[in-house]
Amino acid sequence: MSSTRTAASARTSKAPKISTGMTGAMRTSTAPEATNLLEYYGCGPIQFTGSNDALYERHLMFDSVVSPMATGPRERYEAIARSVRDILSQRWLRTEQTYARENPKRVYYLSMEYLMGRSLANNIMNLLLDPILERLIENKDLDRLALLEQEPDAGLGNGGLGRLAACFVDSMATMQLPAMGYGLRYEYGIFKQTIRDGWQHEQPDNWLRRPDPWEVARPQEEVEVKLGCSFEVQSGTLVAVAGQPSSLLGIPYDRPVVGYGGKTINTLRLWAAAAPHSFDFQVFSAGDFVSALAHRLTAESLTRVLYPDDSTSMGQGLRFVQEYFLVACSLADLMRRFRQTNSEWDALPDKVAIQLNDTHPSLAVSELMRILLDEEHLPWDQAWDLTRQTLAYTNHTLLPEALEKWPLPWFELLLPRHLEIILEINRRLLDEVRARFPGDEGRVERISLIEEGAVRKVRMANLAIVGSHSTNGVAAIHSGLLRTVTVKDLAEIFPERFNNKTNGVTPRRWLLLANPALADCITEAIGNGWITDLSLLTKLAPLADDIGFRDTVRKAKRSAKMHFAEWLKSSSGVTVDPDTIFDSQVKRIHEYKRQLLNALRVVVLYNRLRENPDLEMAPRTFFFAGKAAPAYDLAKIIIKFLNNLAGTIDGDPAVRGRLKVVFLPEYCVSLAERLIPATEVSNQISTAGYEASGTSNMKFMMNGALTIGTRDGATIEMAEAAGEENFFLFGLTADQVADSSTWYNPQWHYDNEPETQAALDLIVSDHFSRHEPGVFEPLRGTLLTRGDRFMHLADLTAYLEADRRLLDEYADPNRWARKAILNVASSGKFSSDRTIGEYATEIWSAKPCAVQ
Repeated sequence: MSSTRTAASARTSKAPKISTGMTGAMRTSTAPEATNLLEYYGCGPIQFTGSNDALYERHLMFDSVVSPMATGPRERYEAIARSVRDILSQRWLRTEQTYARENPKRVYYLSMEYLMGRSLANNIMNLLLDPILERLIENKDLDRLALLEQEPDAGLGNGGLGRLAACFVDSMATMQLPAMGYGLRYEYGIFKQTIRDGWQHEQPDNWLRRPDPWEVARPQEEVEVKLGCSFEVQSGTLVAVAGQPSSLLGIPYDRPVVGYGGKTINTLRLWAAAAPHSFDFQVFSAGDFVSALAHRLTAESLTRVLYPDDSTSMGQGLRFVQEYFLVACSLADLMRRFRQTNSEWDALPDKVAIQLNDTHPSLAVSELMRILLDEEHLPWDQAWDLTRQTLAYTNHTLLPEALEKWPLPWFELLLPRHLEIILEINRRLLDEVRARFPGDEGRVERISLIEEGAVRKVRMANLAIVGSHSTNGVAAIHSGLLRTVTVKDLAEIFPERFNNKTNGVTPRRWLLLANPALADCITEAIGNGWITDLSLLTKLAPLADDIGFRDTVRKAKRSAKMHFAEWLKSSSGVTVDPDTIFDSQVKRIHEYKRQLLNALRVVVLYNRLRENPDLEMAPRTFFFAGKAAPAYDLAKIIIKFLNNLAGTIDGDPAVRGRLKVVFLPEYCVSLAERLIPATEVSNQISTAGYEASGTSNMKFMMNGALTIGTRDGATIEMAEAAGEENFFLFGLTADQVADSSTWYNPQWHYDNEPETQAALDLIVSDHFSRHEPGVFEPLRGTLLTRGDRFMHLADLTAYLEADRRLLDEYADPNRWARKAILNVASSGKFSSDRTIGEYATEIWSAKPCAVQ
């Protein structure tokens, strides 16, 4: 299976090179031969091959306490996973021991999301254990695919933010940076998406239903988190009781983060919430069973799910407490590590770098101040200086509604001391602003950490910027707009704090693991150094004009398409034709990402074929995938429309075989690993100025897909790297969108563009909803009567023109292959190794620490 097999053939004939330093200044060392890998990882004479498959046999029998002949795929998966963990465990311990001994500056990455995906194949690849696993599978006559399918995706994220965090911790380990990730151990993670009658339905994603062989519980390192209130059951509902402080326990669960080559194995520590006492024994004995468990229910609910429904005050409150719980647990833990090897508080910024991944961990500002002021009794000025030098903040959005603001009453109830600290920070900040800009009360209001209104709120992005030494955006355009629009006043006061760090993705998972056919092509052409230094892909550029190499790359794409089609048929019964163009848009469903614009394009193409059956048009398969937030009604209607569009096209003999739409439910890392290598056209069509960066665009580019997209996010930099002639760019610029309020009228496009009018009329006529009349009326309202905020109609005609150019190029296989190769060759900048190298040098001042 293409998504699970690695490029083993490129690594078995000779020992590969392993990076032991940072990209751009790498030292290399030769990895051991496969037969010595176990000794290399500290496992001594234990053999994992031939007739002595000791680790696997031991786990298979003694973990399950069942005869090996009676075990099923799940037991076999767990046995292999635990065997791999055994192999890496000594190296994992040695990594932590090296950090404790050498006392380097350590990086702590705080993120509410980690979209890790499956770990077995990735860890085997990074440990260079592919040959050993292949022998075990052969010796034991195991079904590799069935084994790998037993592992659920660790669904601890909902898109680019969480997957970026996963790529970053991979790069930090590969580059031997002394780093640790902190997150929450959501029991159910993001919901499992099913489709019924075209509608999204959310079901619990119980990824921990079976034991997770990768995690290690550390109850001896639990952390107490204190809250300003307690909770009790009233009429069957948990209610906060003010003035009665309570506490929660944070139980750490560690997961290994294996750097490529296994030199460094860092840790991802996830916190689970628990109550100090299981239940109130006296209340339980009196017969009030539910009330006796109130504290336990409160605690366990905290890390039950990722993203509770935030359409209610209860859901928002739970999210607020989740964010504080992450911050409190993580800072207590990392401060404990700091104290073990350091005695002077002035050394904190020299030994600790804390990166806040978006606004979610912004409470770290007030929490670190609380620790330094109340526990360590430092004076304010010293505590504030240490806090700012230690913390750094990454912004991931320009949408005002996504910049979190929490009501002051919640602070008063739950975190009264934090509110005192925040108000004092704000008082000092505003005094400084008034001194620099006397009489400019408008600026004072905009900069204030407190938003005035019927309910006063704390602006968490402002708090993060003011309380840190660095604020970065994640693409050049995003960082520019952040400085000049979103937080313009703060950027004018603290210009030295603002910088850009364009995102990247790990080439290990997203090319080496996900696309072995293409990875083999690349390795055969330029060697395997690209695995840890993706800039070497530029060596492929001259080969874009080599007929033989173009043919090899075309065969790799064909192989990926065939594998995906076979998997889709076997897993869902859906049949797709690999001879059609695979055209994909896969990402979180949101209006600004404009899946609806893509759907309008398909409706126009559908209309063209209905009106002219003889029209020449290359057969197309359009793939959509992504989840809508449970309370996001319009996003759910868009999913419904995509599914109805798919059904209508499938049922129309006039277009059957020429157009096909497929909505892939339950989008996750494992699905992406299959679809991205198979895709030929990547849609990155967000409204210009709204996408912070995008990382799926980088994965598609790295795998040889061509991009049709707007000048937004990192797509701009990707087109600059590969040449705009190798992209299909269209639409309004960010400046034009920003100025559009004075001139944009979606009705004009409806009145003056016949194909736009015909597409909307077909939707409103219930052509795609014959048994549910009026169900898509909200789409008409969004596009016409409510102003089309994200300018779908403004860009539709330009999108269709770019689509025409795309088809013209696709008609010439050699021209298309040339463009695809140049895209791959230009994708080196978009490695997360490059991004992390910039963070380490320019923000963290952190250096590699070789594990001894």
